[in-house]
Amino acid sequence: MPRQARIGFPDLVHHVISRGNNRNWVFKDESDFRRYLDILKRYKDRYGFRLYHWVLMNNHVHLLLEPSAMGRLGKIMQGVNLSYTLWFHRKYRQVGHLWQDRFKSFPVERDAYLLECGRYIERNPLRVGLVGAPEEYPWSSYARHRSGREDGLTDRHPLLEEMFAKGGGDAYSTYVCGPRDREEEELRERMKGGVVGSKAFLTTLETDWRNACRPGRGRPRKK
Repeated sequence: MPRQARIGFPDLVHHVISRGNNRNWVFKDESDFRRYLDILKRYKDRYGFRLYHWVLMNNHVHLLLEPSAMGRLGKIMQGVNLSYTLWFHRKYRQVGHLWQDRFKSFPVERDAYLLECGRYIERNPLRVGLVGAPEEYPWSSYARHRSGREDGLTDRHPLLEEMFAKGGGDAYSTYVCGPRDREEEELRERMKGGVVGSKAFLTTLETDWRNACRPGRGRPRKK
């Protein structure tokens, strides 16, 4: 599906990926990570989106967010990435593209794939061997969901509350750290198709897209 992910309908969750240009590092030290999170928080306050899961890696970013009626996905990400780029260039006295093209985004079906997508995001540092356990990596939403404590940035989706209400942090840790190779492979395949969801979800998106692009009715054009 070529462009549906860009439309950023309110109440539609998106898995967003921003990569450094030529896979270059966009975060070189702790202050870089903190500045990006500060910018993300500022735009979250401005546009009212919900941020369910996230991770900042040295050369890319993963966000699982839900835009509100206050701002579309493209407007949010353009603002966040541009603000960080200006700061990064001033700090390191650089010019040129910091990010690789535009961000990528994938609409995510809530009940079936939202938690699995969040797990995929928070496992990034573990998957590439940066840490031995997700709690050892400070730049992700894992600690927020593991501990249940507010961090001023991350929202907890109601589905997560339902799934781990009884087991709490230990249950969430088991879910993130446990083997789910088949589910992760399926998630990767869905991402290749541009939408993380079922065929019914894809059909709904296509219908919404056509309705959004359809011109409104008006007075017939004069001959």
